[in-house]
Amino acid sequence: MYVVHRLDREASGLVLFAKDAQTHRFLCGEFEKRRVQKIYLALVLGRVEREGNVKAPLRAFGSGRMGVAKGGKPCLTRFRVRERFSGATLLEIEPMTGRRHQIRVHLYSLGHPVLGDPLYGSKRPVGGSPRLMLHALELRLAFPEPMSLRAEPGRDFLEVLEAWRSGASPR
Repeated sequence: MYVVHRLDREASGLVLFAKDAQTHRFLCGEFEKRRVQKIYLALVLGRVEREGNVKAPLRAFGSGRMGVAKGGKPCLTRFRVRERFSGATLLEIEPMTGRRHQIRVHLYSLGHPVLGDPLYGSKRPVGGSPRLMLHALELRLAFPEPMSLRAEPGRDFLEVLEAWRSGASPR
């Protein structure tokens, strides 16, 4: 088995593996050429009013942290609102590039850190959430024909989400 792409350690969701080296090379090439559409769910702190894009370069700052900075690598993240709560928003995220911690850093730069984030946010874990509320939901690719692979969020993600829906979330 060959790992084709990665997730942040604290994130949950879909990870793609290849059974052989030839398929691995091909799929890695598809990711490098940005032919794979990646869709995530993120529960973030605060009320996000509308969909948008974050186009901000990222670079490493040491200690495993990344940040928005001039001279960093170009980066683009698209997001749209799926659901709003009192004090939080569920977003659907599409990273157009694949930089380390891209989603987390871009949302933090907007003032909406991902709940449960142990690295990015003024008080950590953000919002007192018991886990990072970032989930790799879906991959869309054309191998050998157009297909969509999907992994629904697990119980731990859904329980935190339900707590926000019911108004019983930690604040």
